[in-house]
Amino acid sequence: MTLGELLKGSISLGELPADVAGMAVSGLDFDSRRIAPGQVFFAWRGAKADGNQFAVEAIARGACAVVSEDLPPAEVASARSVPWLQIDHGRQALALAARAFCPRTQALQLTGITGTNGKTTTSYLVDSVLRRAGFTTGLVGTIEYHVAGEVRPAINTTPESLELYRLFDDLVARGGSKAVMEVSSHALAQGRVYGMPFHSAIFTNLTQDHLDFHGDMESYFRAKHQLFRGQGVPAPDHAIINYDDSHGRMIELAPRTRAWWYGRSLGAAIRPENIEQSFGGLNFDVRHDGGTLKITSALTGDFNILNILAACGAGLAYGLEPGVIEQGITDCRAIPGRFERVESTQPFLVIVDYAHSPDALRNVIQVARSLNPKRVVTLFGCGGDRDRTKRPLMGEAAAELSDYVVLTSDNPRSEDPLAIINDALVGLRRFDTPHHIEPDRELAIRHALVRAEAGDIVILAGKGHENYQVLAGRTVHFDDREVARHILEGFGA
Repeated sequence: MTLGELLKGSISLGELPADVAGMAVSGLDFDSRRIAPGQVFFAWRGAKADGNQFAVEAIARGACAVVSEDLPPAEVASARSVPWLQIDHGRQALALAARAFCPRTQALQLTGITGTNGKTTTSYLVDSVLRRAGFTTGLVGTIEYHVAGEVRPAINTTPESLELYRLFDDLVARGGSKAVMEVSSHALAQGRVYGMPFHSAIFTNLTQDHLDFHGDMESYFRAKHQLFRGQGVPAPDHAIINYDDSHGRMIELAPRTRAWWYGRSLGAAIRPENIEQSFGGLNFDVRHDGGTLKITSALTGDFNILNILAACGAGLAYGLEPGVIEQGITDCRAIPGRFERVESTQPFLVIVDYAHSPDALRNVIQVARSLNPKRVVTLFGCGGDRDRTKRPLMGEAAAELSDYVVLTSDNPRSEDPLAIINDALVGLRRFDTPHHIEPDRELAIRHALVRAEAGDIVILAGKGHENYQVLAGRTVHFDDREVARHILEGFGA
């Protein structure tokens, strides 16, 4: 491939001298440490580092050209060793170049899922339905990536475009034809999925989160909305939208996009009936324009009814048979760190859940309440270097719905854990709920489990599937499930 062909979507060929446009390129990257001879280096200013400062290293490693939003640094400009090509948007340029460099990925049909809560569970459900239909699939999300059955560690919820295209290219090489991905608001705002065509887009809901990045709810919603408009490509063929969510009803769809509205409201075209739920799971009917689906699922809680409805909508959008959709839902029995049980010999239930926003925390406690426990004991913390305004709201949700609250650390990052706890205490103290403060998360989990009685449900909220804790200047191994299991096993010793 030539440099002109690689950058066709970002730079007019008329702007490039013939010898530059015709230059052969062997690859591309945005990480200078991975650059090999003949590759193009893409540089932009990030939140933590300026990629332009690594251009010298990239050139030394053999980069044949640099693509950047900025003028070259003085040390590069004086050397003039390789072409320095200035463009308007670095991440968009990388996305278009990655798509051009991996042309066979265009054969994939993509389903993108966006929203504050439910993205991960919905992605697992949709992937299960597609695999039940006989497709070889890919899955990209918060917990892990799947490529034709191979499980890989997740880098980000939605990785950079080049990482996505490399993953999709590998998937197609292995016979894959469908991929399901969580699409974060950060990814949409930054252009990581720019130029990526979607067969279908799912909207789960919108509640307060990530305001440290977006600033306000309107900007947060605008970022989510972009998935349904198409970024540099036509809008999705299908949109599966939660009708119960007021923001969902505000999404403006292109004329080419078919809407599949789901929810419990009368205005929803895909809605549940005859709901039966217990800790063992859910049984209900899904009524839609074409008939009825009979759902049996090991997942629990009202919020999972909505996640299942979204997955049913995706199955219908792909034109799958009812039995395939039903069995695909049944096949998906558990999602790591999402209302996940920690089993031992204790006479109470221990649940680990990723809930780390006010609405998610409220939802998981309400599910626990619906199971009629003796008491609900909730342990939670708030992340450091993130939206401070949600901390008192999380404290309020925990105190209002729980019988006992343990307030601890989550991922404090560079902040003082006690300062984070004090922010959450503002909301927690609006109620008279008994509570205990312990910044050390392991000691806090021990306290919650020691205080638990027969018939209680203990919720360990915030970290879910994560097996690490981010502290000031370091990251340590920490898994709520491992810690809880070790403590519970000690009870029986």
